[in-house]
Amino acid sequence: MTARRDDLRAETLLATSGRSNDPNVVNPPIYRASTHLYPDCAALRAGQLSNRDGAFFYGRRGGPTQWALAQALTALDPGAAGTVLYPSGSAAIAGALLAALAPGDVLLVTDNAYEPTRTIATGMLARLGVEARFFDPLDVAGFAAQLCERTTAVLLESPGSLSMEVCDIPALAAAARAHGAAVLIDNTWASPLGFKALDHGCDISIQALTKHVGGHSDLMMGSCTAAGPWHGKLRAVSQQLGQIVSPDEAALALRGLRTLAVRLERETASALAVARWLAGRPEVAQVLCPMLPGAPGHDLWLRDFSGGCGLFSFILANDIDDAARCRLIDALELFGIGYSWGGFESLALPVDPGRIRTASRWAAPGLAVRLSIGLEDPDDLIADLERGFVAMARG
Repeated sequence: MTARRDDLRAETLLATSGRSNDPNVVNPPIYRASTHLYPDCAALRAGQLSNRDGAFFYGRRGGPTQWALAQALTALDPGAAGTVLYPSGSAAIAGALLAALAPGDVLLVTDNAYEPTRTIATGMLARLGVEARFFDPLDVAGFAAQLCERTTAVLLESPGSLSMEVCDIPALAAAARAHGAAVLIDNTWASPLGFKALDHGCDISIQALTKHVGGHSDLMMGSCTAAGPWHGKLRAVSQQLGQIVSPDEAALALRGLRTLAVRLERETASALAVARWLAGRPEVAQVLCPMLPGAPGHDLWLRDFSGGCGLFSFILANDIDDAARCRLIDALELFGIGYSWGGFESLALPVDPGRIRTASRWAAPGLAVRLSIGLEDPDDLIADLERGFVAMARG
């Protein structure tokens, strides 16, 4: 008896979804094709009408390599109708917002959102006549009070990728949907393995596949996985904008997807080890790691999430200035200094979340450092951080 797809666990879906239809090979070939050919005019006209994955038309609608990746991502989100691929995570966010909004609409955006998300909301969408309003992600009552007759969409991010707040996603989603607003979430931090966004009331789950799914810091890509009619809306807007990902990068993302579960398990365990060590350091005022017992948001993370990742922040003691923070980061040998996260390598970055907030106060007692924990041995990473603290103290 063959197991049904909805009976399979995530690790099995990662290994079995989006595989080649050719029984002689495991992976789908890389189809580099701008032109798709038809045997006759009848087939040409049928292809024009059948706008779905698996139906050849023209290279801009994708081919078997991109379709395999989309199918595999869809399998990870129960209840999803399909997945649309984009050339970056920011492109996925923009595509989702353009599909959900029209001139005159109001968009509610969590105040801990990724900065490019804020720029899309206050820049491009404002020019198109959409009003963006920001809300405190931890104030459910305040959020509900902001919903109005023009609120068409809500954008969540949990945890926030800098400040790590975990919001009550089911409560926020229920309030929004009762008001008729679509619920979008940037689910890059946990991925569908750690948080089933559609099961918790969201309509569109957005990922920067550049991060965990790619996993090797060598591709740019994003995705939107959606329930019900939203998949068709996303697809239509994406095609109207001419969005397409290359088959070569789709193959890299599909390869990264196969090891996603084991990498996330390792990164999460290492991040917890580093977070526990940091919590005992006198130079550290607070560790913002939702997976860590006692950390802000831990109870909600336990309730709603089944997994985590290697990304978290920590707050330095309030007598440590920016020059000292830079000495700490500059002295690190195993942590690179750079944007992005979710790759095999560890990264460290000075971050200042309060700089971009408009609806809630960033009340941290000191300056912040964000770490992305990779696949190195956590004891080596801890030793590297210890060297950094020594360098920071030297002045």
